[in-house]
Amino acid sequence: MRNNLDRHLSAVRNLGILAHVDAGKTTVTERILYATGTTHKRGEVHDGTTITDFDPQERDRGITIFAAAVSCDWDGHRINLIDTPGHVDFADEVERSLRVLDGAVAVFDAVAGVEPQSESVWRQADRHGVPRIAFVNKLDRAGADLDAAVASIRARLHPVPLVVQLPIGVEDDFTGVVDLLRMRTLTWNDDGDSAVEGAVPEELREEALRRRRLLEEAVAERHPAALEEFCDRETLSAQTLSAALRDLTRTGDGVVVLCGSAYRNRGIEPLLDAAVAYLPSPLDVPPVCGMHERADGMRNTGGGMRKAVDRTQNASLGMHDGVDDMRDDVDGMRDGVDRMQDVVGEQRPADPAAPFAALAFKVSATPTGRLTYLRVYSGTIEKGDAVWESGTRRTERIGRILRVQADRHAQLERAVAGDIVAVVGLKSARAGSTLCAPEAPIVLEPPGVPDPVVSVAVEARTSADADRLASGLARLAEEDPSLVVRTDPETGQTVLSGMGELHLEVAVEKIRRSLGLEVNVGRPRVTYRETVVRGVSGLVFRHVKQDGGAGQFAHVVLDVEPLGESDAGDAGDAGGAGGDAETGFAFRSTVVGGRVPQEYARAVEAGCRDALAEGPLGGYPVTGLRVTLTDGATHVKDSSEMAFRTAGRLGLREALRGCVMAVLEPVVEVTVTVPEDAVGGVLGDLAGRRGRITDSAVRGGSAVVTATVPLAELFGYATRLRSRTQGRGTFSARPTGYAPAPTAPTAATTR
Repeated sequence: MRNNLDRHLSAVRNLGILAHVDAGKTTVTERILYATGTTHKRGEVHDGTTITDFDPQERDRGITIFAAAVSCDWDGHRINLIDTPGHVDFADEVERSLRVLDGAVAVFDAVAGVEPQSESVWRQADRHGVPRIAFVNKLDRAGADLDAAVASIRARLHPVPLVVQLPIGVEDDFTGVVDLLRMRTLTWNDDGDSAVEGAVPEELREEALRRRRLLEEAVAERHPAALEEFCDRETLSAQTLSAALRDLTRTGDGVVVLCGSAYRNRGIEPLLDAAVAYLPSPLDVPPVCGMHERADGMRNTGGGMRKAVDRTQNASLGMHDGVDDMRDDVDGMRDGVDRMQDVVGEQRPADPAAPFAALAFKVSATPTGRLTYLRVYSGTIEKGDAVWESGTRRTERIGRILRVQADRHAQLERAVAGDIVAVVGLKSARAGSTLCAPEAPIVLEPPGVPDPVVSVAVEARTSADADRLASGLARLAEEDPSLVVRTDPETGQTVLSGMGELHLEVAVEKIRRSLGLEVNVGRPRVTYRETVVRGVSGLVFRHVKQDGGAGQFAHVVLDVEPLGESDAGDAGDAGGAGGDAETGFAFRSTVVGGRVPQEYARAVEAGCRDALAEGPLGGYPVTGLRVTLTDGATHVKDSSEMAFRTAGRLGLREALRGCVMAVLEPVVEVTVTVPEDAVGGVLGDLAGRRGRITDSAVRGGSAVVTATVPLAELFGYATRLRSRTQGRGTFSARPTGYAPAPTAPTAATTR
């Protein structure tokens, strides 16, 4: 029985398709479905007939917005595939998908090479340790160059590219590839329906042998077994080379590079063969790590999550703050996981016979019910089983289990370790929730959620629709954790925040279409930050409160200074916590002699974190500072953690008012591709938007300009660029962080 289970798992591949927008991800996915016999007609993005881009907005806009899961079979293997978005505004969909994937195919444009979002998704895959192979697409385009694309991969992404194919023909004459492992040709007819195998022609043989030699040398340098054979025989057999490529791919020491044209259906079969041969199965990746739920810290967090769900339910009645609170509790849960991992860490192997554990990575509302997408890491579930939702500490029952084909579903009786499925019947599970066997509770680390950078005010046109709008927004935030809904305390407006202008446009349009609501939308505004330019030392703050009964007493002395680049990762000393790279905040205690006990020092840190929510200049979140607790005093009766937390919060607020502060604004790297005759106007327009040109080049007859531009200056830029270039210009952007704003906008001026 054990051998049968292992054989099943070894034949499973959980893969994602990653790329920059318009590199051909969806077309590659469609051709994979066609080549595997899953579909019998090739879907086209420009016709709106693709399987994975099924949402009306995706078909209208011609881009992937929502990650879509599909399944297919190839050469005795089950491939669970997720087609991810390529636009930067939907990077959270990529993040949640990568959290549950074992491998990925990175698609690159043979003309453009590595583009901005290609680099971003590559770094995301690096963080998750996801092995990749590369597919250089669109070799049939004018200006296509495999070697240039590979050079850009090496220069910008810094892997070791291991090119295993040589293209036959260029641009319109591209007809096939030379397989450098087996020294054979694969050519396709005009329809691209099937590959014809043949011998390497004489005119390509010398170049093929040269590239095969380069491949052998690159592999032998990095693989001990291959090096031994190479030294003995001065060459590598196809079996040794294939085994070494598999090892190098799975360890991340090399990236296999293939090429083709997905639109013309050329190169898809070798890509599938490579995915099966080189990318890992669930048995090849380390067991998933989680936390034993019975730890006290997680029990408290579970209570917070339960309250968060209640608040979210209230949000559907108009209390938008519930969604925001749930976000905070999920972040707190993630922090709890990080702090306690070494103490109560637990592993679950990819074993159908082990206790059940799965991670929910996507929630979607459909006309037939609420779908929760799961990656099953261990164990087995069947229809009707009861599962434990670790975040809310509730038991839920699995209504149905579905094999997903984008918006189509096939019912299953069970799902086992290694599967990616959707289930119906769960009410409280959210993206990032852990589902497990009630008798073996565990908490898996949820995917990270980025901070929103753009906000708009939304309101229903009629007061009668206000409750429906509140319910729709709460559901949106439930499906997409990167959307935040809150009520502005000063204006009373409902504010929707997300990752970019397009992200918010899509969200609002989804409300309009799904609920049939007319919605008024305010002007977009960016999320600013405040930071410390020059700090203060020796700020003394005493919190004393006596109103009958036990009082409150806390005395703290704080130093506040700017946070250096290397400080955020410091672990701090024994008396305090370390840095937090996500919030740009570090705290430490240098108090000696027990004047402030350690538990009170932690309370001071918690109070300081509370104070970071609003800065003194415009009420923006504060980042980029280090706080040091240098001294303090306690009272034998009146001191408590609550008193010191209050002292930390109020003391830091007072200290910030004495610091020299600056406002930071989000900046993005913009890559603009325009005809060469339009470069002058584009450069002038970017300069007028406070853009700083960092690079320019000519590719395939077009000029490519890269610049760093404040996000606030890019609203409406797509329309302006089209008008300046007669519709021939395109641009993409990716966040690069924050930079000082030239003037300090106030909260009132940005609303």
